[in-house]
Amino acid sequence: MATRTVPLVPLSDDDWEGEEPADAALQRPWRKARALSSGADFADRFLERAAFDRAPWLTIALVVGIASWFVLPGPLAWLAWIAGALLAAISAAAIWREDDTRSHLRRAVVAVALLLAFGAVLIWSRSEIVGAQPLERPQVQWIDGRVLARQDQPAEGRVRLTLAYRDAEAGTPRKVRINVAPDLLSPGVEEGARVRLRTRLMPPGAPLAPGAYDFARTAWFAGLAATGSAISPVETLEPAPSGGTIARAQRALSAHVHSRLGGSEGAIAAAFASGDRGGIAVADEEAMRDSGLTHLLSISGVHVSAVIAAAYFLAIRLLALWPWLVLRVRLPVVAALVAALAGIGYTLLTGAEVPTVRSCIGALLVLAALALGREPLSLRMVATAAFAVLIVWPEALVGPSFQMSFAAVVAIVALHEAAPVRAFLAPREESWFARTGRRLAMLLVTGLVIEIALMPIVLFHFHRAGFYGAFANVLAIPLVSFVSMPLIALALALDLVGAGGPVWWLVGKSLELMLGIARFTADQPGAVRLMPQMGWGTYALFLAGGAWLALWRGRVRLLGLVPAGIAAGLLLATPVPDLLIGADGRNVGIAGEGERLLVLHDGRSTFARDNLLELAGQEGEPVALGRWPGARCSRDFCSIAIERAGKTWALLLARSRSRIEERALAAACEASDIVIADRFLPRSCRPRWLRADRRYLERAGGLAVNLASQRITTVAEGQGAHPWWTARGR
Repeated sequence: MATRTVPLVPLSDDDWEGEEPADAALQRPWRKARALSSGADFADRFLERAAFDRAPWLTIALVVGIASWFVLPGPLAWLAWIAGALLAAISAAAIWREDDTRSHLRRAVVAVALLLAFGAVLIWSRSEIVGAQPLERPQVQWIDGRVLARQDQPAEGRVRLTLAYRDAEAGTPRKVRINVAPDLLSPGVEEGARVRLRTRLMPPGAPLAPGAYDFARTAWFAGLAATGSAISPVETLEPAPSGGTIARAQRALSAHVHSRLGGSEGAIAAAFASGDRGGIAVADEEAMRDSGLTHLLSISGVHVSAVIAAAYFLAIRLLALWPWLVLRVRLPVVAALVAALAGIGYTLLTGAEVPTVRSCIGALLVLAALALGREPLSLRMVATAAFAVLIVWPEALVGPSFQMSFAAVVAIVALHEAAPVRAFLAPREESWFARTGRRLAMLLVTGLVIEIALMPIVLFHFHRAGFYGAFANVLAIPLVSFVSMPLIALALALDLVGAGGPVWWLVGKSLELMLGIARFTADQPGAVRLMPQMGWGTYALFLAGGAWLALWRGRVRLLGLVPAGIAAGLLLATPVPDLLIGADGRNVGIAGEGERLLVLHDGRSTFARDNLLELAGQEGEPVALGRWPGARCSRDFCSIAIERAGKTWALLLARSRSRIEERALAAACEASDIVIADRFLPRSCRPRWLRADRRYLERAGGLAVNLASQRITTVAEGQGAHPWWTARGR
């Protein structure tokens, strides 16, 4: 029988009209290849025509690469991600050669894929280099070590010391952070001094429950092996080296400001001048937080920008009075140099914390653009600053400080680059009143846009959203930038000749006004709304939508509203956990029984209490089960029945570690759906659904339980094989 030969060429579009030919099935791979080729051509033409800046997307690729390491579960997944990205880059370079018509697509795929791989390698390497093995278990020991840093926190009634010492038992150097009561400190406990003290040390804590603050991760990248408190006086064995240090100058400046201005105003002035915010009262911190003004208390973009802008303005104005220099030197270059030195000095004086250094880098790039005659504020400039920061501190990506500061700046720049806003702000013939009105309206709109941009970040990290923060910031930021900080600088300058008193009085009044704005805003009904934990997927949709809205131009940018809208719907549909169980088995919260959260213990830990309230999305003081009418409590156990989705759940919660007769305990477990205990329960304890005892919680970490869907979310699920989690208990 003769064999029919099939032509190895794809059919034309006309060949596919009407009924499918008999041999069409053999042609389908060719048709698919043609469709892919057409798709690649379309993507290349789209990239060629699109009116957007390509550079910021390179930073986005680096961000995604770094984030992948935090999200993916372990080494095999990390290696697969890196290998897949490199394979994509190699394939794009090989398939779409230089002489191919798809040059734009080729360059985009290669650059993005390489940065996706580089980001994962960068953060993985950083983790291996700076990570510190945590302490295996809580312990009490004597420490003989050097003081690396000292932070006075009078509002908390303590001094925080960071010490380096050699662990005699393990034979390894360690870095720990110790809280010391002021009356236990001896003279001379400063940076560089050798001290001896007895301490109670704890390994860095994992999240209390899913979505809670992960101090273990923060400590890992900070190189901290443990935290604790001093239980003996701190003895100075060797004094600190003689000579001035930045830390001593910072403390001296803070003490001087406190001597000139008392109360909360003096504490905030000291924070602005030296970065020392340890004296700010807890109530004032909470008011600033609930009003959306807490960012003003930490030295970051607002403060560094104000200092650099003031230095630039004064330098260029004063230097312009010197005709000889004006004729021979470009004043913007000299003024930019003066402002850069002022910004670097202010950054060092205020402690050179990562957020401050990050803001300084961004401001220096703006100065460089001014000196070169380029556009000082652009998305390309912001992306360059973010790229530079991530190269040095890739772990900063997952912190709220990095995300909030860059999101705010991107929102401002993107808003002012939009065509309608440019038209609204364009110069025109109008009265002073109309011009001022337009600027004030734009200031309010900017505040609202920043608030909207930051809301998903604040909800993800802090589970709370402020609804009046935009209005408070519209008043407070100009007040701080143009009144308070210049007055503080003037007062310090006049103090050199003993004439700063009247100016310090004005400083106090301006800061009193700022605190008044914060307190008034925080006291308004509905000023703060607590929300349950936002999932990683929802958060990623918010960020993707925001990035699309900011980085594209024209109507195509509105497509970013699609993922943002989906994320908003998912957030509103996120159920509040019925049970929140801490990894220790003692911190337990029950939501949905009235307007207040039920807790197992009245513990003194405000940190655990606040975490439970935020994760449950509830406000007010929690109620202990022992005082709840629907619960039955003895010295050793509490039992309560709660109804969810038409089913009644019987809970049994241990209150003590006293020995219980096994048969009685087994009978109580058998009558319960869920048993929670901070002890090891015997095998005879068999509840109907969940036994969360010490053995289970050590493996799973904290839990969030949704009874309607019968879903248990554990801390371990979000940790994977990351080193700060796997290093526990080694």
